Amino acid sequence: MAIRKKSVTRKNRAHSADSRKPAAKLLKSAVTLVVMLRPREGKQSLLEAELRALLIPTRREDGCMTYDLHRNADGASGLFLHEVWASREHHHLHTLTPHFLRWDARKDSLLASREVTFWSLLA
Repeated sequence: MAIRKKSVTRKNRAHSADSRKPAAKLLKSAVTLVVMLRPREGKQSLLEAELRALLIPTRREDGCMTYDLHRNADGASGLFLHEVWASREHHHLHTLTPHFLRWDARKDSLLASREVTFWSLLA
């Protein structure tokens, strides 16, 4: 006897998507950073290498919940950092680490522009 799979209606799909729990619950004190980085002409590869060097030591820091580097999917130059820190204080401590200070000293020679925005979780 063949087993029939229950069909998933559009209503059921929408309900199940809405009822999913996030992977990890963020603390009210958590802060998300969105960092948009545009390289100087001819510096895309160097910029990417510098940012990749930050990944492992930053992810090991106390209070670092997410630290992900993205490349523009359309092929245009530019990189995007998505960071989530347990608190604004944890992010501040990150800016005092040797790997961040190294980046901070080099960034101006690599960047045409940088936009940093801080976000807090609503829901």
